[in-house]
Amino acid sequence: MKTLIKNIGLVVSGDIVNPLLDADSIVIADGKIAAVGKGLDGEADTVIDAKGSAVIPGLMDSHCHPVFGDFTPRQRTMDFIESGLNGGLTTMISAGEVHLPGRPKDIVGLKALAVVAAKAYANLRPAGVKVHGGAPILELGMVEEDFAEMARHGVTLVGEIGLGSVRTGKEAAPMVRWAKKHGMTVTIHTGGPSIAGSSPISAEVVLEAEPHVVGHINGGTTSMSEREIDSLVATQMALEIVHCGNGKTALHTLERAREAKALHRIIIGNDAPSGTGVVPLGILRVVAHLASLGGLAPEAAICMATGNTARVYGLPVGVIEPGREADLCIVDAPIGSVGTTALEALTAGDLFGISMVLIDGQIKIGRSRNTPPAARAADVVKGHGPAGGGH
Repeated sequence: MKTLIKNIGLVVSGDIVNPLLDADSIVIADGKIAAVGKGLDGEADTVIDAKGSAVIPGLMDSHCHPVFGDFTPRQRTMDFIESGLNGGLTTMISAGEVHLPGRPKDIVGLKALAVVAAKAYANLRPAGVKVHGGAPILELGMVEEDFAEMARHGVTLVGEIGLGSVRTGKEAAPMVRWAKKHGMTVTIHTGGPSIAGSSPISAEVVLEAEPHVVGHINGGTTSMSEREIDSLVATQMALEIVHCGNGKTALHTLERAREAKALHRIIIGNDAPSGTGVVPLGILRVVAHLASLGGLAPEAAICMATGNTARVYGLPVGVIEPGREADLCIVDAPIGSVGTTALEALTAGDLFGISMVLIDGQIKIGRSRNTPPAARAADVVKGHGPAGGGH
């Protein structure tokens, strides 16, 4: 199948080194981006007229807490992932299936849960969204063979260290080394405890453990001190800013990362479902927060929610370039905004409107039911696509 998106006003690449592309059309073949350029044409099964609006990579949530399927017992909510799709989310990465009722904490049980969750989401894409599940919560007594076994069965993540009985840097460090050896990407909890049974995790613990990702550096929900944040910005770890955290220290992290020339290390997550709730527009809200209040170029903020995350997790999405999976959002300034483009709207603090989301080149939704309506809405001029969402 071949799809052509034409009459694009702006393309945000997702690559923070080169965030804006000089292009007005994108060709998709068999689920992947085939070409990005100007005046691209030719036969296509589906032709989408972007009407001068912007195309960005599908947004990525670097920090979610799914359980199984599209249900969260924490908030007793069905279809929260499908609702996130209406907020532009095309990829979600588990930081641990911590809200499973009766979550096993013995080593055999936690490994079994991780394997089942990883395999379940490998077989299921709720509403088309790519959920990377199966992030074990580490417990005392685990040995290297436990990580090797999980890796053999498809587990590629380690959930938030600090939500289980592993609470110190000394306890975590060898497990992090084993996980890295077997190809897993490791996240650590930071700040105050988020759920009963979890522990506060300081910067000192993070520095000793050396994970890949400093989970919710701005708190989940209670933040570390600014001094501790500064010490972690000075490392090479990914710095995760989340919606369900502290807005003030999110901006502090951004400013310190900018000074350290480390904006490429900032990634964006929701940290939901959680006590804060289900937040379908959470990633988009953080992007607008950083662009409007943090003085960050809006295209760079979008890259933090797309290509930066894809690079940290080694995923073939998040960047608009040939060969990447064609997960895309067509967006524009919302009706009534002082901004006239999607990027101007973000700079003004408004959320852009989503008029279409594609995953692997397939149109999954038309007009989003969760964002404000886009001033210019993409239209399928050849082929068939779903109707827009209602309000």
